[in-house]
Amino acid sequence: MQNQDRVQIGTVPIDVVTMSDAVERVSQQLNADSERPYVISGVNASFVTTAKGNPILACYLFKTDLNVADGMSLVLAARILRSRLPERVTGIDLMIELCGLASVTGRSVYLLGGMKGAAEGAAVWLKRRFPGIRIVGVDRPPMGSEFEPGEVEQIRNRITAAQPDLLFVCLGAPRQERWIKEFALDLPVKVVMGNGAAFDVLAGFFHRPPHWIQKIGMEWFYRMCVEPRRLWKRYILGNLQFVLTVVAQAAELRLHAPTPQATTR
Repeated sequence: MQNQDRVQIGTVPIDVVTMSDAVERVSQQLNADSERPYVISGVNASFVTTAKGNPILACYLFKTDLNVADGMSLVLAARILRSRLPERVTGIDLMIELCGLASVTGRSVYLLGGMKGAAEGAAVWLKRRFPGIRIVGVDRPPMGSEFEPGEVEQIRNRITAAQPDLLFVCLGAPRQERWIKEFALDLPVKVVMGNGAAFDVLAGFFHRPPHWIQKIGMEWFYRMCVEPRRLWKRYILGNLQFVLTVVAQAAELRLHAPTPQATTR
């Protein structure tokens, strides 16, 4: 189900799509017969740096059906690497768009994860935004127990009983990717997507920065200023590692670029 039009940054492939392209692809998959769920990931700079030292995550992202560029840093990096990503497509915004699609097509949604009360709060927000949306499950494993066999079995049984069309998993990266890989690919769902802290944001536990900050790609700086103790290492050291990864990849491309042939008269 993968589309081959992808840009690779580090070890991570990212699909060359706009938001409307991504929604259209998912819409097609909702109407298609498939042996397994269509898997979506919102990829940011942290994914690139983490995947570099985590072969399991790198393999997961290589096999996903749709990876969207959840960060302006990826759009800029693609340009440096002589490729093009048309726009930033954030995971939370894609989730909202897909819930809107579900509301007008009668598709059902299941929310799994988030902080305590976040999935319930996200469900309230989505029902307010999209009256009539069918949310058939709101679930959250106790913190630290998301991989315990008994807890996994209960969650899988509830999802199987609900048979949602779209399953959104918010356990934080890379835990949510591991959960999807190990436990979601044989579930009776059409689409599954990892969404980080999306439920927490929709529930109002965290706030996104003003739109103009998002547009210029400085959302990471806003978040670091809000939570400096928790996020400074992730963004300062992580972003430095991301830049070094892109620079090294660009240098490798230049090194192996074909030499222009001299013309003879």
